[in-house]
Amino acid sequence: MNITTRDIPPRAVWALEQAGIHPLLARLYAARGIASPDELDNHLAKLLPPATLTQADAAARLLADALDQQHTICIVADYDCDGATACAVGLRGLRMLEAGMARHRQRAAQPDLIRYLVPDRVTDGYGLTPAIAQRVHTSGARVLMTVDNGIASMDGVHTARALGLQVLVTDHHLPAVVNGQVVVPTDCVTVNPNQPGCAFESKAMAGVGVVFYVLLALRAELRARGVFTADTPQPKLDQLLPLVALGTVADVVRLDANNRRLVAQGLQRVRAGVMPPGLAALLQMAGCKAAQASARDFGFGVGPRLNAAGRLSDMTLGIECLSTDDTARALELAGVLDGINRERKTIEGAMRTQALQLADEMMDDSEEPPPALCVFDPDFHEGVVGIVASRLKDKLHRPTFVFAMSQAEGHDHELKGSGRSIPGFHLRDALDLVAKRCPGVLLRFGGHAMAAGCTIDADRLDEFEAALQQVAHEWLDPATLTRSLATDGPLDKQHRRIDVADALEQQVWGQGFPPPAFSEELEVLSQRLVADKHLALKLRHQGDPVDAMWFGRTEPLPARVTLAFRLDADEWQGQRRLRFRIEAAEGV
Repeated sequence: MNITTRDIPPRAVWALEQAGIHPLLARLYAARGIASPDELDNHLAKLLPPATLTQADAAARLLADALDQQHTICIVADYDCDGATACAVGLRGLRMLEAGMARHRQRAAQPDLIRYLVPDRVTDGYGLTPAIAQRVHTSGARVLMTVDNGIASMDGVHTARALGLQVLVTDHHLPAVVNGQVVVPTDCVTVNPNQPGCAFESKAMAGVGVVFYVLLALRAELRARGVFTADTPQPKLDQLLPLVALGTVADVVRLDANNRRLVAQGLQRVRAGVMPPGLAALLQMAGCKAAQASARDFGFGVGPRLNAAGRLSDMTLGIECLSTDDTARALELAGVLDGINRERKTIEGAMRTQALQLADEMMDDSEEPPPALCVFDPDFHEGVVGIVASRLKDKLHRPTFVFAMSQAEGHDHELKGSGRSIPGFHLRDALDLVAKRCPGVLLRFGGHAMAAGCTIDADRLDEFEAALQQVAHEWLDPATLTRSLATDGPLDKQHRRIDVADALEQQVWGQGFPPPAFSEELEVLSQRLVADKHLALKLRHQGDPVDAMWFGRTEPLPARVTLAFRLDADEWQGQRRLRFRIEAAEGV
């Protein structure tokens, strides 16, 4: 492990300090590219305008016409946390706006006009398929709206249009590439910041963020049509921001300035107690206090409980939990989701152990793993392959695919794989190159730079692995394959306080805007194992003893070592104390 220190531009630090920002925060923000206080302004007025999102206006007109004509709208969601929150935001937002339309038309509101359908991971697979389009049509819907999927669903869109459905695709994934050309669905309205020609600056916006922006555009369209007046005030869509924040964090998208504002606004409302009952119940199940809610609580507490439903059960449980206004029902569903998540942890633990053994066998006599990992076992559960791939990638620092047998009827000859990557290796582009070099080996694939999925024939696993290894050999060099952790350098002892740890926890950190980690050479005064799997330490930091914990570490440390650590406020028997949470050790 190489521990490095981020560059900290002194001019930016000075400018932030002059604006009244805490000196430690000024240093941390400057190291993450913040050059002026304006970039830290999280007010709603600072959000990028919906008008710059290509076809958001067309989407608004389509939905406004549907609401006016009382046409049924069916949302087709994805089965992960981003998809679930996007669906819940769509349901809640459209029902609020439909109620406004009803008041304007002096008729009864009909919230049942807004429905949803979430594909099953096993039987349906990902995205808008022709079969899903047929089910939407059979349900009696007139408008099909995708959330967090659809940009690569050309066949599904074509089938829906042939059946007479109007189609609105809202997505954030990269479009498909066919014969070197980027292609998007035609004969429909498509809202996606990553589609060709879109000038929207936040290309990293999650699927739930795209839906929120479409609702903002729809409200503006209804306002222009005279629906909202002094007598019929417009609904406050900002109450949807807690769900937007949750989906944004859980989908691990890059926290650019716009995404940070969305997350900050959502957290602000959660801390004030303004959130859907389902989110409050999930926070409670995760043992998180809403009044001190953080992005970490979303990413490691709430998100996994929702994702577990899509992995092992049915994401309708998660969507109903987030969309109900019945507190008792929300608590009941949150309890079910918590139980599913516990089951997921058990399955994941067994799979991770087996996957690590298989990875060890790939190393033979070498101490280093190959440049890319491809792991399969007939007993693997396809709903958990993604999270196991992430665990292997984190441990071995290699692009990793984990495969399981397809559980879909009639597809028992197929393997479904999920991949996770490291910086410097674009996973979706790698799959595209494999597809070009080995025609037919990939039956389906898609994804991002850091995460992707694919389906292959079971008989061609070795061929896929060889092709992926070849791409990795060509693209990855020793520097890229060496694990590195960027830190914020030494921590001044004056900031080694529990109130500083609390203040840092309340900021918005995440992908592309990493939480603070400090590093310096420390003396190890004592060390012992806790529960046979964690290392409890007593360190000397700038002359003072400090408690520390390295979770998941069992090997002892030398007497002096350079450590990377975070500030952690530990609570035990009602007492709070500061400790260092160790992340890495130089050369160990």
